[in-house]
Amino acid sequence: MTTSALCIAASWGGQALAQGGDANAVEEVVVVGSQIEGSKVTEAVPVTVVGEDQLDSIAATSGDDLFRSIPQMGDVSFNTAYLPNSSNSARGDVGSVNLRNLGVGNTLVLLNGRRVVAHPTSRADENLVPVLTYNTNAIPVSGIKRLEVLRDGGAALYGSDAVAGVVNTVLQDDFDGLTLEAQYGGAENTSLTESKFNVTAGHNFKDGRGNISLFGAYTKGTGLKASDQDYTASADLRSLFNGTRFDGSTSLDGRSATTPWGYFQALSSGAVRVNGTAVTSSAGYFHNQPSTNAGCLYDYGNGYCIDDGSISTTSVDRNLRFDAPKAYDTNVIPKLERVNLFLTGNYELTDEVTAFGELGYYTATTHSVQSSSGTLSSMPITIPASNYYNPFGPTTFADGSVNPNRIAGLNISDAGVPVILRTYNFSDVGPNHVDVENNQWRFLAGLRGEKFGFKWEGALLYSKAEVTDVSDGISATALQAQLALSTPDAYNPFNGANLTDPSLADTTSSSQAAIDAIKIRVTRHSTSSLTMADFKVSRPDLFAIPGGDVGFAAGVEFRRETQKDDRDPHVDGTINFTDSVTGTAYTGDLIGTSPSPDTKGARTVSSAYLEFAVPVISPDMNIPFAQSVELQLAGRFEDFSDVGSVTKPKAAFAWDIIDGVRIRGSWAQGFKAPNLEQVNATLVTRSNTRTDYIRCEQDLRAGRITSFANCSESFATTAHRAGNADLKPEESETWTGGLVLEPTFIPSDYGRFTFTFDYWRVKQDGIVGLFGEGNALILDYLMRVQGSSNPNVIRAAPTADDIAAAAGTGLDPVGAVLYVNDQYQNLLPQEARGFDIGAMWRLNGTKFGDFSLSFNAARLLKFYRQPSPAIAALLAAQEAGEINAGTSITGGGSLLRQDGRPEWKWSASGTWSYDQWQVGLFTQYIGDVEDTGLTDSNGNNWVVDSQITANLYGQYEFTEGLAANTRVRLGVRNLTDEKPPISSDGYLAALYQPYSRYWYINIKKSF
Repeated sequence: MTTSALCIAASWGGQALAQGGDANAVEEVVVVGSQIEGSKVTEAVPVTVVGEDQLDSIAATSGDDLFRSIPQMGDVSFNTAYLPNSSNSARGDVGSVNLRNLGVGNTLVLLNGRRVVAHPTSRADENLVPVLTYNTNAIPVSGIKRLEVLRDGGAALYGSDAVAGVVNTVLQDDFDGLTLEAQYGGAENTSLTESKFNVTAGHNFKDGRGNISLFGAYTKGTGLKASDQDYTASADLRSLFNGTRFDGSTSLDGRSATTPWGYFQALSSGAVRVNGTAVTSSAGYFHNQPSTNAGCLYDYGNGYCIDDGSISTTSVDRNLRFDAPKAYDTNVIPKLERVNLFLTGNYELTDEVTAFGELGYYTATTHSVQSSSGTLSSMPITIPASNYYNPFGPTTFADGSVNPNRIAGLNISDAGVPVILRTYNFSDVGPNHVDVENNQWRFLAGLRGEKFGFKWEGALLYSKAEVTDVSDGISATALQAQLALSTPDAYNPFNGANLTDPSLADTTSSSQAAIDAIKIRVTRHSTSSLTMADFKVSRPDLFAIPGGDVGFAAGVEFRRETQKDDRDPHVDGTINFTDSVTGTAYTGDLIGTSPSPDTKGARTVSSAYLEFAVPVISPDMNIPFAQSVELQLAGRFEDFSDVGSVTKPKAAFAWDIIDGVRIRGSWAQGFKAPNLEQVNATLVTRSNTRTDYIRCEQDLRAGRITSFANCSESFATTAHRAGNADLKPEESETWTGGLVLEPTFIPSDYGRFTFTFDYWRVKQDGIVGLFGEGNALILDYLMRVQGSSNPNVIRAAPTADDIAAAAGTGLDPVGAVLYVNDQYQNLLPQEARGFDIGAMWRLNGTKFGDFSLSFNAARLLKFYRQPSPAIAALLAAQEAGEINAGTSITGGGSLLRQDGRPEWKWSASGTWSYDQWQVGLFTQYIGDVEDTGLTDSNGNNWVVDSQITANLYGQYEFTEGLAANTRVRLGVRNLTDEKPPISSDGYLAALYQPYSRYWYINIKKSF
């Protein structure tokens, strides 16, 4: 049976109903959803199968592209466009799996029916906990035979992680011959081009008793630059929202307040004065700025001047914010080289026993240009008084030479004063170059056979994944040593930046010797492994009952999982920074990156499962309105070495009322074990941009802003997140009910039709999460309005500037946030429900050719996360008006149609084949969502528009002469050149790719 036929047999709805023997009918096949080979019990479960025709129409160049095309897949939080300026999150060639939007880690991924190793590098999910994914880009897309998606809880059959369902990738095998394929494509009006070369080779031997098949693929991509698109060209997105209700909203100015225009604090007694005029605040704060900006108190005479206090990046000094995408033309998608190799083999040892094996290798290297490093408030650097460029330095240096850079007329001693570097971007050092290498290996050997009517199979599997992330950085220790020099080779943070465009990189850089002295390369090496042994037996006719033969399957599995995250010595606490001036010791030594200890964990899991397929009613029983009834009963026990043991059941049924009409349903319990990083992490320190809402309230009361939508009091906020060895598995309950129709009254001359409808509901308990530093700051805001404060928010003492900012507001002054304390914990439940619609039609053998159409839609009806008591208190306070309606509270309430959760997603595909010609079409719709990162003063979010796109290809296969067995295909993705809808981040990378129309040509030659 062809793969395209399989798509119609099982796509969108599980197994097709039996229908008369016409040219359009297809045989029954076993897909993911049952372990009983040859059983019809898969009729009871909703399964989507993406076959050859659809794979061609989707025209995916990566696993990420392919998985995004499935409507039931949620947002993609791990993606190549996620390129933070820190190795604290997964970067490089990676894509995640998130079925039903239940969260990364809730979907089990199989390759040829067995588990795959997890990607070893984590990133924080929306609950702010580190999650691990299976890397979809490690899947060799060009070698896929079909993709099977079980849209139902599968923990009772497959174990942990199968809460939302199971994705099984089935690769090509038993190939005999040689096929070469080349493809070249690119996105219009961008720098993005991609080249692909594939080879498929196989050979049957020993009179067909054995086969060995090899699939190989090489992909090279040039990457996508920020300047290629208007929604990525600048971090200041205000112009994109002209004419909307957010027209002019300063919260859309995403340029960094950590800027090359330094913000400093002189360690003096009171304000520093020049000829009697104060040039710093009373606490010693001052900053550099262009002389054209208002407020200059001392002019250097070269276009730069000193102003007192902090940089007013929310008002008069907004032009000093740093625009890294514009300054460096940073990468939106990195440059890429990827290799996939996969070898399969099988050999019939005897008539009853077959040996089989797999050998897989994946490697990918990416290179990207990202923003230069900037300081964090958690690690201030003190510039010694001896710094050659310190305007408040000594009159003469230690060698007796006169200081040419000390300002004349100062009220400080001749010895000068040290200066703390509060915020500064080291743009003259240049952008950070990030190189990430991913490697993955897979070794499998097994035996399968049949004895006494039982089919049996056992295998040993070892798989390992490895990521090496290397990027530029700055050593705090080396920096301070260079800042202490009294020669021109000292690092100079006082030199201003770019007078032509103050938001760009520094054009008055320090010496190359100074830059070379402070610059380092930082390495993060992460590994994960999976070792597994399994054995299973099945029989479709264990014994007979009046309804037919009872099917049976049983299996045992043992696996060992490991994860190790080896951070750079400058990050993990091996090399630490001690301020030579103040004596303050800090954990870590890397400027701009929160310290993170190495983590290491391992667990063993022993499991066993049983499954029965019970035919309650058969057609031979001639029961009205019950042509047949099949039951699936299954259960699985798993024992974890670190989080205890669980037993989970499943029951499903398929009721054929009459020929062509089926009702089906299922109930299952599931579980997801906390990942190794959540259990074993000691103290994870992370810095994210968060809004300090009490400062927004001060600004609002003082009249400096008109609404919270214009608040720009966002800073890099450090969170101290503690792991929790007492975490328990997340529990779940899934229910589905559906209808399958295959109209028998339609003559076969009109083709074969199948319609499916499936309703689903998932309840989850004990989801691992955090209160979150953003919510902690909101609670601090609420408590300070009420006259107290949040003890988990640790702040510095208020400065004179902080006191001035609070004056007349009725609020106490607050100092800068140093860090926020938090811990991973099992939180309260969430519930999601929705329905899927499928429609398929196939007509073969007409004088006009062969036709096929399919439609797949996913509707999300509810996604509600029960707020924790602390979150509920914040929501109640907001409802009561105690805190501003423009405050963004996360972690509870309805999440439907928010960010990556549209109500509707659908796709449709069609194929026409005639002789050597073939045309394929694929179209996809993504519904609108609310952008919680952009909220007006009434608490209403920006709506990211819906989008519909279409892919089209045409091909011709030559059959004669030298060109025989050569296929030429010309295709286009996003035919109508639709740009991703704009959002507060420019575009939603979790839902959309950052480019428009994409053309490609593909040539394939078979021998």
